[in-house]
Amino acid sequence: MSGVPASGADQGTGAGSGAGVGPGAGVGLPRRVVVLAPGKINLSLAVGAVDARGYHVLETLFHAVDLAETVTVVPADELSLTVDSAVPGEIPLDGRNLALRAAEQLRAEHDVSVGAELHIRKEVPVAGGMGGGSADAAATLVALDRLWGLGLSEAQLRAHAARLGADVPFALRGRTALGRGNGGDLSSVLTAMHPTWLLAVPGGHLSTPEVYRRHDEIAAARGRTLTPEPRIDPRQLEALASGDLELLGRTLHNDLQDAALALHPGLEPVLAAALREGALGALVSGSGPTIAVLVADQAQARGVAAALQSAGLVESCLIAEGNAPGARVLEES
Repeated sequence: MSGVPASGADQGTGAGSGAGVGPGAGVGLPRRVVVLAPGKINLSLAVGAVDARGYHVLETLFHAVDLAETVTVVPADELSLTVDSAVPGEIPLDGRNLALRAAEQLRAEHDVSVGAELHIRKEVPVAGGMGGGSADAAATLVALDRLWGLGLSEAQLRAHAARLGADVPFALRGRTALGRGNGGDLSSVLTAMHPTWLLAVPGGHLSTPEVYRRHDEIAAARGRTLTPEPRIDPRQLEALASGDLELLGRTLHNDLQDAALALHPGLEPVLAAALREGALGALVSGSGPTIAVLVADQAQARGVAAALQSAGLVESCLIAEGNAPGARVLEES
């Protein structure tokens, strides 16, 4: 099915604030909306000092992959959520779920008097550092904007996204972008590359707050003072602009990686094995534990995956293409 860019949301049927919207309340409102939003990896993640709000200052290079989440919404009297997952892991179905939080936020702030049935088809590893929950939230914002006829602008959608989490605005945007601050201050990065990635899922779980705590402990033990202005390697931007896969592989970097390796002993053998098999580069994605392995093509991805699985180092492997588009409408009827 052909996709409609999420930016089309500001051209919606426009029910203003959405007051009193609901099934049959607006002429021409859809009865079903399906939206796709991408998972992500962090090609680089530079972690700085803690700011006045208690958050680490970041500079990161977000990179969307075509391993995606699909959210379907239909009108209902109340809000409800069901999930169909192609990947293992516990998925909350209550207020901890970002998709439900996105729906509640829209409903509360735009005076929406009805609900919706939300269904998520998950393909992004659960709690794997790839932003699956953030993709769910981004897709939900776009889908309910259409379903409820809110007619929100891109700027309004971004503002809602930013309040839900640092990765949600990027899931709306997609492609490749430089994130600063807590990651939500985004600027586009020029690249024509669609690199192939092997996403190695080693099993287990890492708590993002715990990874950051261990990162700070390691920095202190090494006598390293965290800078208020962290910076990624500028050569990575050059690699993306020029299409240099080898340079991209050499510049993959994650300041949280040492902390993730310390907390999850199973990660380092995966990284080492992938590089032994000829991968162009590999790193822990975000706070982990998913390992993103840069390969030359799908054939090499399958070869590295076979080696990792035969050695019993991973639970599963997924192959994805990078520089994928952001949240977009697949179907509206």
